[in-house]
Amino acid sequence: MKFDTPAATNPIDQLKVVGKPTNRIEGPLKTTGTAAYAYEHQDFVKTQAYGYVVGSAIAKGRIASMNLDEAKAAPGVLAVITAANAGKLGKGDFNNARLLGGPDIEHYHQAVALVVAETFEQARAAASLVRVEYARDKGVYDLSATVGTAGIAPLLYGSQPETAVGDFASAFAAAPVKLDERYSTPDHAHAMMEPHASIASWEGDKLTMWTSNQMIAWSVGDVAKTLGIAKENVRLISPYIGGGFGGKLYVRADAILAALGAKAAKRPVKVALHRALMMNNTTHRPATIQRIRLGATPDGKLTAIGHESWSGDIAGTKPEGAVMQTRLLYAGANRMTAMRIAAMNLPEGNDMRAPGEAPGMMALEIAMDEMAEKLGLDPVQFRILNDTQVDPEAPSRPFTQRQLNKCLQMGADKFGWAKRGKPGATRDGKWLVGMGVAAAFRNNLNTNSAARVRLSNAGVVTVETDMTDIGTGSYTIIAQTAAEMMGLPLDKVVVKLGDSSFPVSSGSGGQWGANSSTAGVYAACVKLRDAAAQKLGLKPADAVFADGMVKAGGRSFALGDAARDGELVAEDIIEFGKLAEEKQQSTFGAHFVEVGVDSATGEIRIRRMLAVCAAGRILNPKAARSQVIGGMTMGAGAALMEELAVDKRFGFFVNHDLAGYEVPVHADIPYQEVIFLDETDPNTSPMKAKGVGELGICGVAAAVANAVYNATGARVRNYPITLDKLLDRLPDMT
Repeated sequence: MKFDTPAATNPIDQLKVVGKPTNRIEGPLKTTGTAAYAYEHQDFVKTQAYGYVVGSAIAKGRIASMNLDEAKAAPGVLAVITAANAGKLGKGDFNNARLLGGPDIEHYHQAVALVVAETFEQARAAASLVRVEYARDKGVYDLSATVGTAGIAPLLYGSQPETAVGDFASAFAAAPVKLDERYSTPDHAHAMMEPHASIASWEGDKLTMWTSNQMIAWSVGDVAKTLGIAKENVRLISPYIGGGFGGKLYVRADAILAALGAKAAKRPVKVALHRALMMNNTTHRPATIQRIRLGATPDGKLTAIGHESWSGDIAGTKPEGAVMQTRLLYAGANRMTAMRIAAMNLPEGNDMRAPGEAPGMMALEIAMDEMAEKLGLDPVQFRILNDTQVDPEAPSRPFTQRQLNKCLQMGADKFGWAKRGKPGATRDGKWLVGMGVAAAFRNNLNTNSAARVRLSNAGVVTVETDMTDIGTGSYTIIAQTAAEMMGLPLDKVVVKLGDSSFPVSSGSGGQWGANSSTAGVYAACVKLRDAAAQKLGLKPADAVFADGMVKAGGRSFALGDAARDGELVAEDIIEFGKLAEEKQQSTFGAHFVEVGVDSATGEIRIRRMLAVCAAGRILNPKAARSQVIGGMTMGAGAALMEELAVDKRFGFFVNHDLAGYEVPVHADIPYQEVIFLDETDPNTSPMKAKGVGELGICGVAAAVANAVYNATGARVRNYPITLDKLLDRLPDMT
């Protein structure tokens, strides 16, 4: 199905099932422990062996020697895999570093060996006997030291690293009111609950892998390319994923080493990256240094907007796109953005929830508050004053929907923004109390997505697509879509996901999954409706599907009757045209936060949080709210505690476990309120929806930072905002 004109009225608009707050259909499996995650697959429980990964002890250099004798002689050991005996390995299209290092080392904890044994304990014990001598080279580990030498970044997702409109330099120099500040965000870990894990099994030259992966089709290609085998010989299965946040978009060492280990041991092998290895072996959100310059007229109109960002990655491969939202969020005739990248020797930097916008908004939305204060304007009103209904870099290109101002206005009213006091002026006992606001922005991305639907004579529809569910609710919204299209209750729909033998979907990432994958199911169901109507002797255009029946021209049949002679099968793909090029598709929101700061210790406690979101049709409000509050929680962590601490001498993340890498817990997070504006966008897909999974994190950290400033009068521009950055700047307790 080609989607190249805005959607007209269609069966989804009935909203009998779609749009209803619905419990997850796979929830009972997960809560009873019967949903098998990658490492828990039981088919080979009697024959499987276990692999344990050995990570490099240096960040840059070479393996001088490796002695495997003790490890090979240890009890239960079946094989030891290294680059020396693994055979020729390629590098996947989505990997910046090789997944098995040696003799050259590209980053700390890069896998250098896999020990395979009968039990996990035997594999772990033998891995400790692998003796490696290294020749360490000098590396680059400090981003701040590269600012003067970092080069212009390569293209990022097809976008130019630099943009310029008007004459920024002259406009900024002439602006009556100016802001020129630098901000920094640290490296962040995905820190998902389920570690990277895979089980691999070979039958001849065909590989089957149970793994934890967000993008099945991408990863089939990368597994095949890395191992040097045909894609047709690779099957990936990933029905349940215990969180990813972008960390499982791409194939990681667990998958490749499981495949190599299984081939060497001649039996299925399971490999999980233990938590202490994950932080340095896999990917992370890179740190940024950002410079933001704003120029405005005395009445608050922005005339100059400049945003530059510096980040680092292995060989300068991929920048963190922290300037991307600045190209679209606020009006301003003269503007520039630039992304610069340094070649560094830290572990691979790559996508993490809302890549670009999440760290970019952490800086931009503080800068907007600082500029509002310089102008003597309310921060909400300043943002509203500089709204735009067109792409600021291409004014002939309007937004399809843009309700940012309504989000800000509704949020301010709901949150009691009018009661916000001056910085450092509001107290509640020992607590300094402040409110903060930030805009939320994330682009809506559409990706071609296919599905297959089957109708049985019992009137049950089964959906098959390689779409994944990373805890976001994909199973349920796909079931809701099929139920709405075929006129069935949810219990008459079966959903099968995460198998590369199914049609290729959008996958889960970039908040494109919900809208794109359900649109693919919609397309397949359109074909199934036509086939069912024809089988029943009805005109497809006249057929009404409702309550398990198909009706047209005074005639009525049970839906299952269409399959009485055999199962009906339909398959299609939604292919997106150029609508997204003609008009800008984005999601918007506003975050409001209230904090309390202990006037003696500087301890920060979040007291209230509110998000107002405009993100197209909300397919399942219960699941969508869960996504947004999850993003709000991650944003709170980014604001107050999350930081991968870099050892700048030896090039590794020191706090590489969940004891040292702090993330929010229940006690850190108060009640979170989420409001969705009533919005449909026919330009996005037949579902008229957009993504919401990443909008929830964008802007949250800045709203927290702005609230801390309002509470204390102390402005912190370097995340996370820890009490040591406040203690000597708190208001006098008297």
